[in-house]
Amino acid sequence: MSSLAQRSLACQQRALAEGALVPLATELLDSSPWHPFQVRRLLSATPKHLHAPGPKPNPFQPWDRRLEVFGLDRHVVLLNKYPVEPGHLLLITRDWQHQGGWLNRDDWGAVAALWGQQSGLWFFNSGPEAGASQPHRHLQLLPRRPGQQPCPLAGQFLQALESGVTPWPWQLGLRPLDPSQPPSAETLAAIYGELAGAQGLGSPRLDASPQRPYNLLITPSWFALVPRRLEGHGGFSLNALAYGGYLLATENSDVAWLAQQGPLALLAEAALPRP
Repeated sequence: MSSLAQRSLACQQRALAEGALVPLATELLDSSPWHPFQVRRLLSATPKHLHAPGPKPNPFQPWDRRLEVFGLDRHVVLLNKYPVEPGHLLLITRDWQHQGGWLNRDDWGAVAALWGQQSGLWFFNSGPEAGASQPHRHLQLLPRRPGQQPCPLAGQFLQALESGVTPWPWQLGLRPLDPSQPPSAETLAAIYGELAGAQGLGSPRLDASPQRPYNLLITPSWFALVPRRLEGHGGFSLNALAYGGYLLATENSDVAWLAQQGPLALLAEAALPRP
């Protein structure tokens, strides 16, 4: 069987030729006001999923077969139709599962099954207040080459693990992973449940649904959970990638405010403050 990366590349080539894949054009802004964050300005027309919220058809029932990389028993791997980065993948449930519900053993089993085929930055937005654009359950993967940093703040996450002190003014749950071996579904589920309880979300075993919105960021070296309270601020829509150091400015974003106040002030507005 070919690797996930090989299948993804072949699917990208076909989908581009057929017009099913619509990469977004962006420009990387001067990093001096907000280093190490990366801020990109959207140059393409704003995709429909970034417009004001309202009833939308479910794009995953049925999903666009032209974007399908391959299938698992209960999940399907798709290309993101509107990627900022090439190869952006979505792991969706075949059947309807709510984005705001708990991730379950099947979800973590699918992540574990893909882990060894494609290294990268996994992330999850639990609902609209956490930056999710669709209510059908989907985790996301930004592929990374061996040795490539998973996100701009990766070094700070590693320092936080070493020191035991997080440098940001918002609540954050953080646990190490062993980069030398793929984690099992049981390991991922156990860390998820532990961090959910510690950050006030409740328990996947005892509660019907999480008690608040949240983001997940998962790399080969660490697993992070960020409780959320608002979807965005200053015209910036903020999902999990923002807490990894990636910001996307649209025509509604107040970039001047960001340059003056800084990304930490922006992210603090939307996250749950640290006690």
